[in-house]
Amino acid sequence: MISSFANCFKIPDLKKKILFTLGIIAAYRVGCYIPTPGINGAELVKFFEKINTAPSGSIFSIMNMFSGGALSKMTVFSLGIMPYISSSIIMQLLTAVIPALEKLSKEGQAGYHKINQYTRYGTLALAMIQSFFIALWLESPQTFKGFDVITIPGWSFRLTTVITLSAGTLLLMWLGEQIQEKGIGNGISLIITAGIISSAPSAIQMLIKLLTPQEGGAIQLQPFHLIIMIAFLFSVIICITLITQAQRKIPVQYARRIIGRKVYGGQSTYIPLKVDTSGIIAIIFAQSIILFPATLASFIPQLQGIAAMIQRGTWFYYIIYGLLIVFFCYFYTAIVFNPVDVAENMKKNGGFIPGVRPGAKTADYLDFVMTRITLAGALFICAIAVMPDAIMASFRVPYLVASFFGGTGVLIIVGVMLDTMKQIESHLLMRHYDGFMKSGQMKGRR
Repeated sequence: MISSFANCFKIPDLKKKILFTLGIIAAYRVGCYIPTPGINGAELVKFFEKINTAPSGSIFSIMNMFSGGALSKMTVFSLGIMPYISSSIIMQLLTAVIPALEKLSKEGQAGYHKINQYTRYGTLALAMIQSFFIALWLESPQTFKGFDVITIPGWSFRLTTVITLSAGTLLLMWLGEQIQEKGIGNGISLIITAGIISSAPSAIQMLIKLLTPQEGGAIQLQPFHLIIMIAFLFSVIICITLITQAQRKIPVQYARRIIGRKVYGGQSTYIPLKVDTSGIIAIIFAQSIILFPATLASFIPQLQGIAAMIQRGTWFYYIIYGLLIVFFCYFYTAIVFNPVDVAENMKKNGGFIPGVRPGAKTADYLDFVMTRITLAGALFICAIAVMPDAIMASFRVPYLVASFFGGTGVLIIVGVMLDTMKQIESHLLMRHYDGFMKSGQMKGRR
């Protein structure tokens, strides 16, 4: 594998793509340290350190993880790329339910550019709304009691925050698109992954502190427990890799057709149905919804009771959280995979599944298979999502440390690395170099 990485820099085109991608990521990390005007960064860091050591969380702590710690410093990239992801998901949902957008999506490259433009407009709108509520949140005396975060509160601060954070999100969107066009890998996913990995030094520092004897010689985390956690991490990575690449291959046979003197069809192929179609999207939606009341409670004191009912650590929280993940797994799968369209396309091209009649029977069969394998993927995603909470309860470690031994961050990192290595491997094989594996080829998430 080391020689394969060395071969990456022997191909001029691939070397240029890799260096360009690394340069964009470096520019992103520089932007994570440019502060927003009117913010006392030192006080805000102290506040987020308090949140990281607490068992409960809010939607802002999740946004801080996805922004690579930029939210805890309130820099220009504090919103991260999440508004663009939310806008993309919303556009996918609207494309499935609005006939005009569905027709536009089938118009090829021109339709794709039009929908992408709508996605950018949605990103700007979401960024402005989120940044405005973040400005209100920063001015909330109930949330920041004892912390002097804002220097001069008021509408001038709110307007400055909206402009700065919205511009930062649009710049990140542009950087991700540049990676997509001129670099290697999925630009948006790589930016999220770089942000998550950037939190690793803080987690390691916190872990070392847990292993260091305190006053009286007591150690909060025993070395044996750390060995168990490391072994658990390797097991989680293996399981995520297997589930991410798992497919159910549905065999398809195409009838032989004779047109003039040429013979068409007659070959056999398969339809790959992914076990985990939704991936991280189901977790993002579920987390946003279940933590939304807790966030509103910081603005509306009357919602404190509802927020306490679904606070992290209660059984009610885990039940609702799990049901939301399963629901969004099925919901997103139904959006991106339409068995009726697949069956109709197969029928038009003379394809059929052996033992299944073409048309409606094929659509019912595909829907039946997809429903069953999606359940396995949804249950696995549920287990990954609650894993940091189980690690916190078992080993008494902060959430920041637990999230690197299992959870959403590990799921994103493994999936993005597999996808990026697959693209690099395709460049190597195309130029007659060995890939990362001696036998077979890597599979991406899509």
